[in-house]
Amino acid sequence: MTDRKPRVSDFESWADKQIREAEERGDFRDLPGFGRPLAGIDRPYDADWWVKDKMRRENLSFLPPTLALRKEAEDALAAAVAARSEEEARRIVHEINDKIAASLRRPPLGLVPFVIDDVLAARREKRGDGRP
Repeated sequence: MTDRKPRVSDFESWADKQIREAEERGDFRDLPGFGRPLAGIDRPYDADWWVKDKMRRENLSFLPPTLALRKEAEDALAAAVAARSEEEARRIVHEINDKIAASLRRPPLGLVPFVIDDVLAARREKRGDGRP
């Protein structure tokens, strides 16, 4: 649609003509998704659908950074307790502690770094085997 709408032409008929001519030239044949139904067409209308879709595609968090870190800390603690070895548990705790420490240099978070020996003791207790 590089042409401008003529002043004397009705807008709808001019637009319809542009679309019809493009279809005749085959301009729409190689578009991605051609011939397939639109994704999410059966879902209820959501005014923010495009924002949510972009966030999902780019794996962005829906949580504010402090809440996201709290969730990550909770997951890391569970992963450290369930780790296959103390070395792996130590690595997990070190990584999350680095993130917590970095966040403590910013506005208040309400988290403190984990004490590695306490996490490992809880891990041993949960496993019930006393092995490292």
